[in-house]
Amino acid sequence: MPPRERAREKRSLLWTLAVTATIMVLEAVGGWLSGSLALQADAGHMLTDSSSLVLSILALSFASRPADLRRTYGYYRAEILAALANGAALLAVAALIFWEGIGRLRSPEEIHVGTMLGVAAIGLLANVVGIVLLRERSRSSLNVRGAYLHVLGDALSSVGVVVAGLVIWLTGWVYADAIVSIAIAAVIVWGAVRLVREAIDVLLEAVPSHLDLAEILHAMERTEGVCRVHDLHVWTISSGMHALSAHVVVDSTELGRSDAILRNLQDTLSSRFGLDHVTLQIETPAHCGE
Repeated sequence: MPPRERAREKRSLLWTLAVTATIMVLEAVGGWLSGSLALQADAGHMLTDSSSLVLSILALSFASRPADLRRTYGYYRAEILAALANGAALLAVAALIFWEGIGRLRSPEEIHVGTMLGVAAIGLLANVVGIVLLRERSRSSLNVRGAYLHVLGDALSSVGVVVAGLVIWLTGWVYADAIVSIAIAAVIVWGAVRLVREAIDVLLEAVPSHLDLAEILHAMERTEGVCRVHDLHVWTISSGMHALSAHVVVDSTELGRSDAILRNLQDTLSSRFGLDHVTLQIETPAHCGE
């Protein structure tokens, strides 16, 4: 990622952190004063959001460090580790909210609806600001996507709290607060599972989900001068940074054209599949024992 782009990401994350932390305190106090578990759940979610944003900012700082003789890829994977930590934290918060929600269904408590609605509305507005700040950059960075999912989940939570407040205000049915809390937990789990799965795939060096290994192999073997390709590997180093390595078998009579064959393969991999970090080893059938 270019330094300028990384600086923009960091700025967006810092602004979002400032807004999120402020609203978190407001919702925690509002939830305590109103007795609303849904509002407290949203504050808990925002606490996790704030932690995730701090992790994301630290990951960006680490990722900007240059490679060295020990870490030849640099610190790019710090971004993925931050995303994995964010996902794990989300799952823990969801479990806590679910547990408290079940308890409230069994023993509902009195709720001060006016305070609940006012604080939830302010929280929703703040989350919309966070979504606007992070949405564009979440498409290209798994790290920012983790933070974005936190804020998006918070926005949905705030909507749920507002709806629960309106239901209680209009009908007096206090169970709405606990039900919305459990729904918030379900939304958190949905986003967290996706994030954790993506981060684990990167750490396990799985083929990026948008690429088809069979299609890449077919395109390489159709390149003029190539007999076959083996030991083909495609993986993700960090968000938006993918790599490929392969052994390319050419006929002995084509060895003089090795440079041209390599250029054609690199052009194909770059233009068709967006793979620019490519390592290819040219071999002859004799080298492969054929």
